[in-house]
Amino acid sequence: MQINGGVRFCEQGMKSSIRAMHLQSEVLGMINENVAGFDKVGFQRREPVVSSFTEYIGVHGLSNTVDDAVGRIMVSKNPLDITMANKGYFQIQTPEGVKLTRDGRFKLDKDGYLLDLEDQHVLSDAGLPIRLPVVPDNPSQVVVNTKGKISVWDKVSNQLVEAGFLGIVDSNGMAVLNPDVKQGYNEHSNVVLQNEFLAVKPVVRNFEANRQIFLLESSNLQKVISQLGSTS
Repeated sequence: MQINGGVRFCEQGMKSSIRAMHLQSEVLGMINENVAGFDKVGFQRREPVVSSFTEYIGVHGLSNTVDDAVGRIMVSKNPLDITMANKGYFQIQTPEGVKLTRDGRFKLDKDGYLLDLEDQHVLSDAGLPIRLPVVPDNPSQVVVNTKGKISVWDKVSNQLVEAGFLGIVDSNGMAVLNPDVKQGYNEHSNVVLQNEFLAVKPVVRNFEANRQIFLLESSNLQKVISQLGSTS
């Protein structure tokens, strides 16, 4: 880099091609993660974002965004499997803080607390762990409406008893007013395999082009070194 009344970039092609191959390897890694997450419940694909300065700063100019489009909603046999037909996230209390997730595969403990698959508490719209006032004999006695209100059948009073609302928020932590909650469904990933496979092709082509440049530069460098050695 030279600075003298302006900016001009002067660099060897070998360094530039190595930086480009590193970048394209990272992009391929993101695509591979999307493909691997195709069958995962609640998985949201990552979209690579390449900065206009990437040719100068390499992989440091690469970031990603989360595709928050709703995935494939499929019927489940578990009444405690809950999903949303609209965008939004469930809130889970973890040791590291509140986690947002689209994975609504829940369960109940012996005290009536609603937990995720990792035994972490599902939070209500008040930010507190959801606990059913009555521990049901069967998960089918739990009812969740489209707004996220959870009720449980009380066989003593012979009526539904409200347990609170699921704390459903957007990526900024704001409450989602119309999540369109569906009970007895799972949301699989929003990855479209065909699109991911198509996205691989230009990345691989760019990688191969930079690899060829690297090999050419390396060959030329070897010739120069060989000629210098023969003249000494």
